[in-house]
Amino acid sequence: MTLATKRKIGFGLGILVLLLGVALGVFLLKRQELLTYALRQVKARVERKYPVTLTLGPARFTDLNTVQIEGMSLVPRAQTNDTLLRARLMTVALSVRSLFAGRPVFSNLEISDARLTARKTARSDNYSFLYRKKGPQPAVPRDTTQGTNYALLANQVLEASFDNVPGQADFRNFLITYDSPRHRARITMPRLAIEDGDITGQLTAVVDSVENRVGVQGHIEPGDYALNAEVFGLDRRPVVLPYVLRRYGARVQFDTLRFSLADKELNDDELTVRGTASAANFIVNHPKLSDRDVRFPRGGIDFVARLGQAFAALDKGTKVTLNRMEFFPVISIRKLPLNQRVTGRDVNGLRNRRETMAGMQVKADIRSAETAANTFFAALPEGMFNTLEGMRGEGTLTYNMHFALDMNQLDSLQFNSGLTPKNFRITRFGRENLNKLNEEFLYTAYNDKGDSIKTFAVGPSNPEFVSYRDVSPYLKAAIMTAEDPRFLNHKGFMEKAFVKSAIQNIKEKRFARGGSTISMQLVKNVFLTRQKTVTRKVEEALIVWLLENTRLVPKERMFEVYLNIIEWGPKKYGVSEAAEFYFSKSPADLNLSESLYLASIIPRPKYYQRSFNNYGEMRSSARYFHRLIADLMVRKGLIGQNDRESLTYNLSFPGPAHGSIFRAVRPDTTRTVLAADSAQFEPLNLIDLLGGAAPDEGVNTNTTPPAEEPTPKP
Repeated sequence: MTLATKRKIGFGLGILVLLLGVALGVFLLKRQELLTYALRQVKARVERKYPVTLTLGPARFTDLNTVQIEGMSLVPRAQTNDTLLRARLMTVALSVRSLFAGRPVFSNLEISDARLTARKTARSDNYSFLYRKKGPQPAVPRDTTQGTNYALLANQVLEASFDNVPGQADFRNFLITYDSPRHRARITMPRLAIEDGDITGQLTAVVDSVENRVGVQGHIEPGDYALNAEVFGLDRRPVVLPYVLRRYGARVQFDTLRFSLADKELNDDELTVRGTASAANFIVNHPKLSDRDVRFPRGGIDFVARLGQAFAALDKGTKVTLNRMEFFPVISIRKLPLNQRVTGRDVNGLRNRRETMAGMQVKADIRSAETAANTFFAALPEGMFNTLEGMRGEGTLTYNMHFALDMNQLDSLQFNSGLTPKNFRITRFGRENLNKLNEEFLYTAYNDKGDSIKTFAVGPSNPEFVSYRDVSPYLKAAIMTAEDPRFLNHKGFMEKAFVKSAIQNIKEKRFARGGSTISMQLVKNVFLTRQKTVTRKVEEALIVWLLENTRLVPKERMFEVYLNIIEWGPKKYGVSEAAEFYFSKSPADLNLSESLYLASIIPRPKYYQRSFNNYGEMRSSARYFHRLIADLMVRKGLIGQNDRESLTYNLSFPGPAHGSIFRAVRPDTTRTVLAADSAQFEPLNLIDLLGGAAPDEGVNTNTTPPAEEPTPKP
């Protein structure tokens, strides 16, 4: 290279440096003016997008491209005195190139000592404008009877949340408060940072008086609507869900919750969202669920969720995992259009009182993978199957369930549920030895409060014990006809009877009818507590399935134990005490009328006197029961026509029960008592029969105590 060439290059570089220096000087002289312009652009852009007033404090450069803003506030225009967001200090990085181009680009947001104050009243709030769509909407008539479009609502929330997430951010000493007529929340974040999509932070949340100290970490890609997040309790304390505790009185907690959102897709006003969620040490506690914590050590879901006009669904492709057991649910919930129904009559007897109501339609199909027996038992939630904890087995089990309910057509309810075994057998019992039903064992009777009343042996060592063959055939036939007509043939469950019970319970909004078979009543009394909880009912069903499907206990023995332990009056347990208490007889000597009476009081043994009026005459409702059960026994060939024709309603009670049944009480003739409607005292299976069901489709466990009839005048 020649000397002349070197001089030219040096001269050119000098000029370039000079120009850069001049440009830098101009920029340094003008940058404050450019910054003011840029901030005006930001303010205008925000206020065009949202109905707010943005106020920015004094701003200055702290280095070449870092800007510090002393103070910021965001106030909704509709609530001019209600500041939504306020910050003492903000620091951002400003692109110099974008500044000269007139389109300022900010990044690396840092906010210190900020406060977000959200408020909601009965009529308005100061935050919903953030996710409402602005501008004219399509002129499509809105049909309010079709309900909320959850797809559009969820999509708006997701887009507003992801679109407002900065790529780089650092929040320090951030306080978030929320006040509404129903809820209050206060969230303190010492620090929450987002760097290249990675999220880290800690917070203390007090929501409806429930306090949690929580750690958060994860990764977010706002442009792809993708998120992976993990929420965990700090200081080895669990995270308790506050809303569920206040709304439903249930304590729901976990140690760690992981959530991911893979993608979302909005087509034809339907939103499909795919993702996963899992929890470690997930615990639920509610008095109606269980008397103790129900714990799921490990569980998760891979979900395909679909939302639309008044419906939500988990679609095919969803998988739920409990420990190593996998379930594949397909569930949909749809809110039905408003309709009207007649609720009464006016003073002229015309059916013109109507009630507008909205129903709901629920469909669920759940199946499990074919699962090894020990994997199945290990997957059972802790605290839900206490009797079976530690049980082992061989072979495999597969679970299937179908459920369909239309609240506007309750009679269309469909439900079936069952386990399918393959080479299955029990190799080790859990806490309770289910085989004890085949042997003599001690039984403790409890009252409804859970207090023990008496303990006695169920077996030959007890002089009150009565074997199956020593019980009157009339009594055995009467009980099976009234309580469980298919006891000798079914495998523990009567799905049709259960469904009809559920229909009536839903209609009456109370537990009006039961659906338990003799097998279920036996398991409840021998192995479980008296508490009426969901988990106890589920545990009862599983134990019944194990007993019946492994043929662990013969039917005759099950019925024998049942006869010797059930309550037949105040502190009267077993058929021997019952026959003596009422009739001063042995169980083998009971006649048809006496057997029908004993069968009639099993559902409500404490109301044994209600079958008779003050003069000892059998009420019409009790006579109806006797006739109907006797007719069914004739149809099934359990008794002959001669037995039916000799049926009498004039029972004598030579036993100790005589004094409480034949009460020398003068009737109160000053009041009028309506005649009892016998239909309300029919056992469940009788209602099924009268409705056209087959004679063996019913089961009774919960009949209503008879009402008083008019007392004959002296």
